[in-house]
Amino acid sequence: MNIDLQEISTLIKNKLGDYSFDGSVITSDEGIVLESADGIARIGGLPSAMLGEMIEFPSQKFGIVLNLEFDEVVVIILGKHTDVKEGSWARCTNRIMQVPVGKNLLGRVVNAIGDPIDGLGPINSDTFRPIENVVPGVIDRAPVDTPLQTGYKIIDALVPIGRGQRELIVGDRQTGKTTIAVDTIINQKDTGVISIYVAIGQKSSAIVDVVNILKAANAFDNTIVIDASANDPAAMQYLAPFSGVAIAEEFMYTYHKDVLIIYDDLTKHANAYRTLSLLLQRPPGREAYPGDIFYLHSRLLERAAKLNDKWGGGSITALPIIETQKGDISTYIPTNVISITDGQIFLQTDLFYSGFKPAINAGISVSRVGGKAQIKAMQQLSGKLRLELARYKEKESFASFSSELDAATAKQLKSGRILTEILKQDKHAPLPVEKQIISIFLVAGECLIDINIEDTKDVEEFVLDSIEKEYPEILEIIRIEKKLSEEFKTNLKNIIQSIVAKFQSEKTKVL
Repeated sequence: MNIDLQEISTLIKNKLGDYSFDGSVITSDEGIVLESADGIARIGGLPSAMLGEMIEFPSQKFGIVLNLEFDEVVVIILGKHTDVKEGSWARCTNRIMQVPVGKNLLGRVVNAIGDPIDGLGPINSDTFRPIENVVPGVIDRAPVDTPLQTGYKIIDALVPIGRGQRELIVGDRQTGKTTIAVDTIINQKDTGVISIYVAIGQKSSAIVDVVNILKAANAFDNTIVIDASANDPAAMQYLAPFSGVAIAEEFMYTYHKDVLIIYDDLTKHANAYRTLSLLLQRPPGREAYPGDIFYLHSRLLERAAKLNDKWGGGSITALPIIETQKGDISTYIPTNVISITDGQIFLQTDLFYSGFKPAINAGISVSRVGGKAQIKAMQQLSGKLRLELARYKEKESFASFSSELDAATAKQLKSGRILTEILKQDKHAPLPVEKQIISIFLVAGECLIDINIEDTKDVEEFVLDSIEKEYPEILEIIRIEKKLSEEFKTNLKNIIQSIVAKFQSEKTKVL
């Protein structure tokens, strides 16, 4: 038998692993890919690897360490799993996963690791941030008291959102969740708020549509889009929201800016993490999700905050989106995210198909910040709207069984129907808060009680146009003073009544 001493020597060294003959530990920053499949690479020979560290493969391919096991390191591959071959080398970079950040990303579309994918050339950024970061402590935060206007009357009046808040948007597919998020971005274009839209598991065509809508509304220059579409690997979909909030933190901490970040949506993010966890052979729990799925979303969403003056007073407002099945918000992921956030905006399919858009159920939608995130004028008018809607819904259900109604009930039903019409709003047409207040005053001031219900939207549009052209000082007073005095309300009611009378007379002439 021929004995190859060199082969025996190699086998012995491999068996001894990371230990020298004098008992000291040998550290090596290069290992071998033992297995590569389904976006997961198992690597031997990286004893110094850290959890979350970036690992380099040939041809400038990278991965992130997610599991540190007894005799190997398990890495998720950032890109196609076919890019990493078994037997190829893998090196430690001694860098925790980080992404480029800064103002050069504004107006750009990037992937989950910050590389541009919009064909506009490289992004020249020499500043990087780790995708994981310690959340601001209670002492470092300030109370949420500054409104973040969405441009939707029903939200800004009944479910107000403040800068630094986390407000969940939840509903079935095709109920207008993304539309609300995109219109909120559009409404920030002149406010100085930086917007970040994180698309997770969406169709590429849908992401292109969002970009085109923002460009058409001149709202893209202050926006960053992070694209982790449905055809991207699960690893990229998992990373996308963490990359987005890292970019947001740079604007909050360094530039002291207010930032709005949209996660569209966290249901697909949870599915991507479940896929990775099962491939990593982590034990499955409820609905096959790993045991740390709650911690995954809590450490993401808790990074939204409003900082105190010591830290510059910036903020991150998070609007996560969750997709439900048949309106069921009691399943695992929706209940998890509801418990983490500061309220939820619930969209209903039957409202959407009945023509009530945005299809928000005001009865079960809630903001835990409430009136603190509204200007005084909105607080003065919106206080009774939720009660008015609830009474209308109750009366409406009983009225359907009755042929005769007393005058008081008939008046309340008509007022409720007018309010419902006023709260309807077309997509991609957000209203500034001063115009919202005029619209809500039409109901709160009982200015439309004598009109036909089918004329409500026409009257509203006529009043807003007339005030903007003939009485611009009214809008200016609301914008500056942010509250309504009794004298101002009396004058406003008289002006509106004269405009409504003009509308009715012009309609009579046409007829």
